[in-house]
Amino acid sequence: MKKLGKLILRIFPDVPITKKPAEVRMGKGKGALDYWCSTVNSGRILFEFQGVSKSIAEEAALFGSRKLPMQTKFVTLENVK
Repeated sequence: MKKLGKLILRIFPDVPITKKPAEVRMGKGKGALDYWCSTVNSGRILFEFQGVSKSIAEEAALFGSRKLPMQTKFVTLENVK
């Protein structure tokens, strides 16, 4: 299989979220690590595509945006300047 391009993630999950089991009494310290998350403010670039045409990048961004719980916008280098 030939690689077409590169997908670069511009965010990194660096905030640990802990959770205690259900029906556990108060106290006794912090719960076990449940998952990692990241805060994303509006205007933040989430993904970069390199080595692919604009049409392929737009299609990949459209498929990816359907999985995200927020509105997204496709931005090109011409729009940024």
